[in-house]
Amino acid sequence: MKLMKIATVVMEEEKTPTLSAVAPVHAHLIQELQESPGDSNMIKEIKTAICQDLKKRYLDEQRETLHVCAALDPRFKTLLFLTEDERQTVYDRVTTEAARTQGPFQHGGAGEDVTGEPETDGEEEEDEDAGLEVLGEEDKGSSQGLEEEESFAVLSTSKKRSRDSCGLADLLGQTYTSGAAKKLKTPENQAQEEMGRFKETAPMPITKGANPLNWWREHECEYPLLSKLAKRYLCIPGTSVSSERVFSTAGDIITAQRSALTPEHLDQILFLNKNLKTKEVRYKF
Repeated sequence: MKLMKIATVVMEEEKTPTLSAVAPVHAHLIQELQESPGDSNMIKEIKTAICQDLKKRYLDEQRETLHVCAALDPRFKTLLFLTEDERQTVYDRVTTEAARTQGPFQHGGAGEDVTGEPETDGEEEEDEDAGLEVLGEEDKGSSQGLEEEESFAVLSTSKKRSRDSCGLADLLGQTYTSGAAKKLKTPENQAQEEMGRFKETAPMPITKGANPLNWWREHECEYPLLSKLAKRYLCIPGTSVSSERVFSTAGDIITAQRSALTPEHLDQILFLNKNLKTKEVRYKF
């Protein structure tokens, strides 16, 4: 029964994710509780009863969710308790769900307006308008000779620029004259790339206090899509122990001597009890 005790202590943890550990622990218990030649009849009966009960746990849909959680945990991402085909199926599902967390990538130049025309067209029109105004002043005879020459130069330059300009070149010239074609990265391609790099990295060591959510926070820039999916799954508690503890704590707070507590004060006391971190102070006498 030592294995059952260790598994119970592991699954009642509150400070680290537990749902991702359900599938590895479940598979390990079934494997270790198989009958051995040296077992007595009583031990064989106990092992058989435990294994039969464990095998009835978790339906197919629940099992798939547990496998996805294990795949997103950097400690159990190798999924050694599954076959090669089952592993690939889980990885494909993770990749598909990760791609759905990101919408289609938007492409567009920073120098384009809503209509798709370059911003330089507006400047050319302003130059033409300025040239026409200079011509109008010339007809009135109010400008001097030097100003007239400059206005004619501006007008001729703007007209030549408008004749030589090409809208298609302004829009796509820099993209298609740069040489090799650029491959647009879709969310599916990015998810597959992140999943490939994630599987190649070394697993996170299983040590006391190791938190996979901290690992994802440190590697969020490397795996933006997978990190979002990991946070969505790993935040789910694997057992109801934490909620049962809250009810037990509330029962210890509300007593006959403290029956005047309001619900608001009770919520505040429970919140502080579960979230306030206090330092242990030792007094010397």
